[in-house]
Amino acid sequence: MHFSVLFKRSGPGPLDRFFSCLVPLLGAFLLSGCSSLGYYSQLAQGQWQLLRARQPVDQVIADPASSPRLRARLAHAEQARAFASERLKLPDNRSYRLYADLQRPYVVWNVFATPELSLQPVTHCFPIAGCVAYRGYYRQGAARGQAALMRQQGLDVYVSGVEAYSTLGWFDDPILSSMVAWGDERLATLIFHELAHQRFYVQDDTAFNESFATFVEREGSRQWRAARGLAPLGTAQLQQREQFTRLVLASRERLQAIYAAPLDDAHKRVAKQAEFERLRAQYKQVRDSQWGGDKRYDAWIYGPLSNAKLLPFGLYDQWVPAFERLFHEVGGDWPQFYRRVEELGHLPAADRKAALQRLM
Repeated sequence: MHFSVLFKRSGPGPLDRFFSCLVPLLGAFLLSGCSSLGYYSQLAQGQWQLLRARQPVDQVIADPASSPRLRARLAHAEQARAFASERLKLPDNRSYRLYADLQRPYVVWNVFATPELSLQPVTHCFPIAGCVAYRGYYRQGAARGQAALMRQQGLDVYVSGVEAYSTLGWFDDPILSSMVAWGDERLATLIFHELAHQRFYVQDDTAFNESFATFVEREGSRQWRAARGLAPLGTAQLQQREQFTRLVLASRERLQAIYAAPLDDAHKRVAKQAEFERLRAQYKQVRDSQWGGDKRYDAWIYGPLSNAKLLPFGLYDQWVPAFERLFHEVGGDWPQFYRRVEELGHLPAADRKAALQRLM
């Protein structure tokens, strides 16, 4: 995924770039009130702390104080990073050739919100990244505080920790300590996914961006394993994830119908809670009858449910089959594939959606 960034490249070095962009931006946001200034100030401070924490990966690997596990994980990540540029034709820059120790489990916490009886997200617009359905905070307490304020306004709210994000190439994104606990395969695919965002990104079209990056991640992983003489990954977990996503998306469609129905708010609230219980019951049936009791999604499904919690589903893979078709049409040629993706991305939004539907 990506996280909204505010900074534009200018000047000879990263510090000059940072401050030359930070000062005018914060000055502009003074016009929109103290709350906006406070929010953008924490973004600037969080990004600045992240920049300061970066070290070249080769130095971390060479440092005898680094743990053997960290050195091994970073060495594997650097092999995947080289493969990304050489074979997948993704950007060849310093991103993911640096490491940053966050000393916390997540890099940011995203706050999603919707009205109580609607699935329409509360959106937020940023320079460069465009409009997205969340606000990000570098401190968990700040995210929870914002969530509490939004709940007081009668909104459905969901807070989600994020282990990695892309600045879309405006800074050299590091491998984060929150990522190195993952297995080697997941770390490699994350690098492919985030570099795809740097390769091409369309403002205000999250489904397009995430589906494109997800396809690059999956096809890149397949080629990465093949290059090392490894068999393709098993499909059981992917199938479970797709089944779970379909359950949630079907529930979201039923909720949409409830909210559009000619009912008063009291009846809609009752129907909303009944739908959440229906989703849990369907999940339990699938889990026990088809997954052998695998409980990987139990914490999510049995935690508090809300409209906002359902928002991220479907965004990451809605158009993946369309990008698969496009990749096959160009014979698996990555540069030609990216050119076709750019052509789609430059279409007006309605035309772009229609073209993707035709590819599906």
